[in-house]
Parts: sequence; structure tokens; C-alpha cells
Amino acid sequence: MHTILRSHSKEVVIGHDRPFCVIGERINPTGRKKFAEALRAGDLSQVVVDVERQVAAGADVLDVNAGVPLTDEADLLARVIRLVQEHTDLPICIDSSVVEALEAGLAVYRGKALVNSVTGEDDRLAEVLPLVKRHGAAVIALANDETGIPETAEKRLEITGKIVKVATEEYGIPIEDIVIDPLAMTVGADTDAVNVTLDTIREIRRRYGLNMSLGASNVSFGLPDRPALNAAFLAMAMASGLTSAIMNALAPECVTAVRASDLLLGNDPWGGNWIAAYRARSAGATA
Repeated sequence: MHTILRSHSKEVVIGHDRPFCVIGERINPTGRKKFAEALRAGDLSQVVVDVERQVAAGADVLDVNAGVPLTDEADLLARVIRLVQEHTDLPICIDSSVVEALEAGLAVYRGKALVNSVTGEDDRLAEVLPLVKRHGAAVIALANDETGIPETAEKRLEITGKIVKVATEEYGIPIEDIVIDPLAMTVGADTDAVNVTLDTIREIRRRYGLNMSLGASNVSFGLPDRPALNAAFLAMAMASGLTSAIMNALAPECVTAVRASDLLLGNDPWGGNWIAAYRARSAGATA
């Protein structure tokens, strides 16, 4: 099953038989006080820096979030998306919890975007899925609902089934355009959290064959040496069936782990991507 994303001139295919899709998380003001202040003041220069650095680091798609308090998020997100499109041909993941902002972002996007995100809550499905359908986008769907984040893989599978049924049968969204987020929680708060996530990934692949994405950095929150933990988790998740992640494309450990896993799992025929990435790193080190 292939989820196809497009910019005005580039296509990215997410699939179990394709190289892992790295969705760069950097264009997001959450936890970045100076960046948030600049966006609030109308200074978008850091956006260009983040685009260029993530493209150079090997991101396949760029997540764009403009959730800054005390701003018109819809207007700001639209302006940021326009700017990003001026500086890269990578497809965009439009990231907002505000429906009006998602609509504004989709309206200015040139191509087929990935919408981040919808949950299994009835109200949220009714708000977001019509936008996804109208704009021909793909959507990340989180396996949680009104009851919160399920503690078991089986409950997450139950919510996944509901989302798939509603999206395909009520809104006519192609099943391949549904990307499930199996929910990565911090292992620092629950030592079994990663096992539940991995079980969920394996079962979603087995039962539905869907593509999946998650916030990879969540697993290491509050712990030291986060890039090492995130890299190990990504390799484990890929082996279980994860096909993309919103992640730090500027962390060499994580990107290297992903590209190595692609090769070892048979999704990088003859090691072409691995060799190219190695040469690019070597050239950068020499420079």
C-alpha cells in the first residue's frame, strides 16, 4: 500500500517496500522560545534556515507547524507554507490542531499534502476528514479518542478500525491515504510504553497493511542522550512495520539509523541510498 505525497514538482512515496520517509520536525515553535517570538513578530527568516538545513540533512518531507499563542494561526501557517514552497520542492506535512489553520494551509499548498492530524473522536473526524477529502490530501490519524491514549495495543487497533471505516465509508477517502500514528510515549514514564507501541505497529501492518508515522522523539522525553534512544527506537519500529516518522532530521544518529535499517530490511536495493548518504557525510566532514 503506497501513500503518495506531492509538491508542485516532486513526489514522495511512503510504503512498506520503500525507503523510510523522514519527516523533518524542525519548523515548529513548540519548545523554541526565540523562534516563537520571531514568528509572532512576523520574522520568518528562521523558517528558511530550518528548510535549508533539513533538506541538506536528508529529510524527505517537512512538517510545518505555526502554533504560536496570540497570533492568527491560520494566516501565519499559510504564510509559512508559501515561504517553505519557495525554498524547497519537498512535500509538506501541514501540522495544526486548529481546523481553520489546516484549511488555510491546504488552500495555499501546491500539491498533495499530508495533514497532521485527526483522532478517533467523532467531532474531530467530522471536522478534519471533509477537509482532507476536499483537498485530496493524505492524513495522519492518531489511535486515540475521547477516552484518551489507550494503554493497550488492542484498544489502539480498535480505534484504528473505527477511523478507517469512517474515513473510507463515510467520506470516501482512499485507504492508502490514511497514515496511522500508533502513539509513541516516553519510556521514562512507563518502561513498557515502547513495547505497546511496537505491538501496535505490528498488528496494524498485519491487519490493515496501512502506512504509519509517529513522533519519534517522544520516546526519549526527559531522558539523557535522547538521539541515541531515538535512533534505537526507530530501528526497532522500522523492523516492526513503521514506514515514516516526524523526527529530528538534524540528528545524525537518527538519520543514519534509518538509512542503515532501510538497507538491512531490504528497502535500499544494492545499498544505493546508504552509499550516497555515506559519501555526502564524508564530503561534509572533509569540507
